[in-house]
Amino acid sequence: MKRYILTLFFGALTLGMYAQVDRSKMPASGPAPEINLEQAQRFELKNGLTVLVVENHKLPRVAIQLTIDNPPILEGEKAGVSSLTGSLLGKGSQNISMDEFNEEVDFLGASINFGSQSAFAQSLSKYFPRILELMADAAIHPNFTQEEFDKEKEKLLTSLKTEEKDVSSIASRAQRALAYGKGHPFGEFTTEESVNRVTLFDVEEFYRNYFVPANAYLVVIGDVTYDQVKELASEYFTPWTKASPPSFSYGTPKDAQYTQVNFVDMPNAVQSEITVQNLVNLQMKDPDYLAALVANRILGGGAEARLFLNLREDKGYTYGSYSRIGSDKYGPSRFSASASVRNMVTDSSVVEILKEIDRMRTQPVSDKELEIAKAKYTGSFVLALEQPSTVARYALNIETQDLPSDYYKTYLERLNALTKEDIQQAAQKYFDTDNARVVIAGKGSEVLENLETLQFNGKAVPIKFYDKMVEPAEKPDYSAAVPEGVSVQSVVDAYFKAIGGKEKVGQIESLKLVYEGTAMGATLKTEELRTADRFAQTTYMNNSPMMGVIAKGDELYMKQGPNKMPLPEPMKQDMQQTLGIFAEQALVANPQAKLAGTEEVDGRPAYRIDIPGQVVQASYFYDVETGLKVKEASVINMNGQTQNQEILIKDYQEVDGILFPSVKVQAMGPQQVESKLLEAVVNYQVQDSDFD
Repeated sequence: MKRYILTLFFGALTLGMYAQVDRSKMPASGPAPEINLEQAQRFELKNGLTVLVVENHKLPRVAIQLTIDNPPILEGEKAGVSSLTGSLLGKGSQNISMDEFNEEVDFLGASINFGSQSAFAQSLSKYFPRILELMADAAIHPNFTQEEFDKEKEKLLTSLKTEEKDVSSIASRAQRALAYGKGHPFGEFTTEESVNRVTLFDVEEFYRNYFVPANAYLVVIGDVTYDQVKELASEYFTPWTKASPPSFSYGTPKDAQYTQVNFVDMPNAVQSEITVQNLVNLQMKDPDYLAALVANRILGGGAEARLFLNLREDKGYTYGSYSRIGSDKYGPSRFSASASVRNMVTDSSVVEILKEIDRMRTQPVSDKELEIAKAKYTGSFVLALEQPSTVARYALNIETQDLPSDYYKTYLERLNALTKEDIQQAAQKYFDTDNARVVIAGKGSEVLENLETLQFNGKAVPIKFYDKMVEPAEKPDYSAAVPEGVSVQSVVDAYFKAIGGKEKVGQIESLKLVYEGTAMGATLKTEELRTADRFAQTTYMNNSPMMGVIAKGDELYMKQGPNKMPLPEPMKQDMQQTLGIFAEQALVANPQAKLAGTEEVDGRPAYRIDIPGQVVQASYFYDVETGLKVKEASVINMNGQTQNQEILIKDYQEVDGILFPSVKVQAMGPQQVESKLLEAVVNYQVQDSDFD
């Protein structure tokens, strides 16, 4: 009985306590938790190398990181030499061949990777001595050979060729070059011409000049002891010759004199890449560093930030809009706010981004926004402390960023002390709408008309034009983009005439095409079947079916093994626009198909026909002189992700009076995959099972 009465008493007391809680108000923040941050142990070698050790014996693993904290390096007319240096480092050493090096690392279940001024390795702790020795050997005695240099150079050139057609890559290049100038280390970019100037001697010279211990830090984290690391690091890294990198000067970048649009015309763009940016002089040691980070998070740091809520949730202009702010002890870095948007809302998106930046400067943030931002940073900081790598990173920051020794111990205390006034002052100092560069890479023929009437805060925003190499250019002339008398129908008619004649094409009831190529050591084969209303494409890897796409009637699905996955309705509708023996037969019947003008493909002018879609936006290119199709391109926008595909079509050959491409080339990652025609069967005897 007493127990029952006590239960009622405590239950009533609990209900009373809950009744007094006002759930409409966010609970007041408690005091910042005390941070007990383990100190990294350190020592220095006589050659200048600083070693930091973080012991953690929870797991029998160890990670090793070598960082060379050099000032920015201007590569000039040989831009790309640092990239080639990084790709050649780690390919064995002068004491062990590349194959033996890789085999031993793999045998030990470890990994070793190099950059042009860095290295990273990880392994089980029992193999730590050998892995550290291999890493030091490869770093101090690199094995630079002409054969490997030629291979890496070709890879880099192939990658650059792919980037030249990628809108986001060109946009990123323009953002950096316009912010810093092409004569600054952060503004220069690698080109095919600059890479072709680089020799093996240049790589060796770059290594000798900049891969030096003067500004180097070796960080060892894991199941090791300080004494063990000191003994081994002293043994393996003492032979690293003491040296300092050469110094040189370059101009100080400046913001634009007034807010302006810097436009790069990309005729193949199906969306506009927008970045509003300005330079900032911000370092980690600055008193308002945390305030600047919090201001950036509130503006564009995630799905709860202002840019995202405005441009995606409210306006539906984009899948996401974000901002970032950089810091650099050597000079200016950038603040930027970006979005990839549909062509038709390019001008509106620019205005909304500028509005949100301006609002951060002119109006205090809300209590709720500040609390959320602080909570995000607090959570990230506390979670990060569980990782041994965090201690090492913080120790390295204290060493390299001139921070006080208690910088991270007082981090949350300083974060929680930030006020709305601190955030607004940081926004006013680091976010700029009076001298901002609005860098846009997009399809000028569809977006310039509206951009030229752009206004912000009652002032016109002028436009300056640049080409893909970020050189000043004239405004594109679209008046002659579509030649007189040329239409979608005439281009398709010329194509059918070129491949065998419209009558001959009309007699085809079914078609089978098989192409084969190699990628990453595997044989890839694509088999395609087409009728007037059915389509089946199967991709094989080493003769094993990997994936298929089937279309018949109202069905359109992907197939992996026995599993069938219906495609989303918008994608289904887009792909049904290309059904037929030839995609061109459906193309001429599509009222949305548009002749977009001419573009160069492999140095020759080609007519471009665009087929817009909800998910898949396709383009077809036809040689102006021969009428033959020379390229197919598509952009797939789905679930916030954008995928670009491009196929070059070459070397037609005749089968039963019809010309078919004998070679197709497309990018797969950094590699160009060339597929050759194995089989072409006109009026192939299809079976119903072919479309299951």
